[in-house]
Amino acid sequence: MQLQYENSFDVKEKIARAQAAILPIGAVEAHGPHLPLGTDNLLAERLAATLAERTGSFVLPTLPYGQVWSLRNFPGSINVSNEALIALLSDIGESLFRQGFRIFVMLNGHLGNATALKEAARKLAEQVPELKVYYFFYPGVKEITAQVRESSSSHASYFHACEIETSYMLYMAGEHVDMSRAICDIPDIGVEADCTPTPWETFTSTAVLGDATLATSEKGRAILETSLDVMTHIVNDAKKRHQPTP
Repeated sequence: MQLQYENSFDVKEKIARAQAAILPIGAVEAHGPHLPLGTDNLLAERLAATLAERTGSFVLPTLPYGQVWSLRNFPGSINVSNEALIALLSDIGESLFRQGFRIFVMLNGHLGNATALKEAARKLAEQVPELKVYYFFYPGVKEITAQVRESSSSHASYFHACEIETSYMLYMAGEHVDMSRAICDIPDIGVEADCTPTPWETFTSTAVLGDATLATSEKGRAILETSLDVMTHIVNDAKKRHQPTP
């Protein structure tokens, strides 16, 4: 169910039944020569649509801009501040609660948004404690990712336009992937990059952090279906706990 296509006369009762709203959040940023700038948006909104179907929840219009400070100098990247994201997400959460939602899922497709989402969730926990807020970024995939990947990760936390993220796209939005242009670029990211603000152009000219040529739809399916199972279980459990009193 997509909230933007509902009408004001009918939506109130549907909100009371659904209880949960899912907000896909992504970014517009460089993803190498083989993936589009809106990769994170595509992944977030298609995962959100699937999660909504499996949980009987509403999907909100995609929030398409994120905090991409590290990639802001690459062609096509659009950056917004953490402060702007926190304020916007907090306002959206309060509005959803006022409309009758009791579960707010921020389904994130971009790692750079993680700090803002966590802070917004903490802010909402204080302002509207009756609203359960989740921030999802591919939960539950550590083990399956280690099983299916063929190349080493270039960083302990980052994965970007590489074997893994390209596999995600091949599974969820394959029509937007050009594997004929996929490359292998495994930069040397020193420990200092984790200790000080470091623009990515200091260690990569492509924005690819790994071997995208090894990506397959099958790998993407294995990882993303695992994460969808985890998210579905969490949301459905939350909905059981937040059933309205008859």
